[in-house]
Amino acid sequence: MVSNLKGQEDSSSPSILLFLGPTSSFTHQAALESVDHDAYDFLPAESIEDVFEAVQLEESTLGIVPLENSTNGSVVLTFEQLADRQNRYPDVKICRETYLNINHYLLGRHVSPHPNDSPIASGACTPTLSTPSPLIPRTAPLSSLKHIKRLYSHPQAWGQCDVFLATYLKNIDRIDVSSTSKAAELVVEDKTETSAAIASRLVSEVNGLDILAERIEDIEDNRTRFVFLHKGKDLTAGLTKKTKSMISFRINHEIPGALALILRCFVTFSLNLLNINSRPTKVKPFQYVFFLEFEGSLNNDPEDKVKSAICALQEYVTNWRYLGSWDDEAKE
Repeated sequence: MVSNLKGQEDSSSPSILLFLGPTSSFTHQAALESVDHDAYDFLPAESIEDVFEAVQLEESTLGIVPLENSTNGSVVLTFEQLADRQNRYPDVKICRETYLNINHYLLGRHVSPHPNDSPIASGACTPTLSTPSPLIPRTAPLSSLKHIKRLYSHPQAWGQCDVFLATYLKNIDRIDVSSTSKAAELVVEDKTETSAAIASRLVSEVNGLDILAERIEDIEDNRTRFVFLHKGKDLTAGLTKKTKSMISFRINHEIPGALALILRCFVTFSLNLLNINSRPTKVKPFQYVFFLEFEGSLNNDPEDKVKSAICALQEYVTNWRYLGSWDDEAKE
C-alpha cells in the first residue's frame, strides 16, 4: 500500500518509481524498458489509485499506469483516477508515454491427460445458426484445458483474447484482478490446480507456472500505451519532438451544441485532436467528464495555439483541468 512508502525516499537514495504491480506485471515491464534502472528504485503498487496517491503525496517521484490498449481500448480504472471527482490529485500530471507489445499466455498447471482428451477439444469453432462464421483463434492450446474451472486476469485482458476464450474456455468463470501478475499469484495459491491466468511469459517464469497456450491475443499487433505521472509541470515536453497534451472538462449543458463548440476551438487554432474519452460525472445521470488529447504543448507553445484554444473553450465548460504535456513516442 501507499503508506508503506513513507520515509523510504531521502536525498541519499534513488528516487522511487511506483508501478502497478506485482513484480513482473506488464506495467513493470514497460517501466523497466523505459527508465534508467540506476536512477530509480522500482516498487509495486496494489492499485492504480495507489500510484496516483503516492505521486500526489510525493511518496513517489514517478508513477506509471496503463492508459489504453490497441485492441481493447481505454483502461477505465486509469481514467477514473484522471477524472478525480474529489480533487484528490490536483497536482498529478502526465509527463511521458511509452508503448509495450503485449503477448498473452494462458498459465496454469499441466495435468495428466485422459486418453480421449485433446488440446483443441471445443465445439465453439463449429458454425451454428446463431454464429454461421465463427472466428478462428490465432493459436491452439498446448495441452488439454478440460480441468480449468476458473480464469483470473486484469479486465483489459479479456477483450484482447476474446476469440481464444470463446473457442476453448467459453463457459469458464472469469475473475477480475488488479493485474495479470496478481492473477498468476492466485493460480499458484490454488492447490486444486484447476485455475488459470492470462499473463505474460515472464510471469510464468517468475511464478513457476506451466504455459498452457501461447500468444492467445486476438490481434498480432497488440500494444498498450502506458503513461508516467509526476507532480507538477513538465517543462521539457516539446523541445525536441512532436508533443501531446490532455485536458479534462465538464460541459455547460445550458449551451446548445457545447461539445461541438469545444471541439471547434481546436480546429480554429489548427490543433490536431487525437482522441476523446469520457467517464460519468457521478453528479447527474448521463453527464460526463470528457478527456481530450491533442497535439501540442501548453508549456512550449511559441505561437500560443494551445493557450488560445484552452482560453476559447472556457466559455463552454463548467470546469476544466490541464492533465499534462509529453513527447509523442508513438511509432508510425
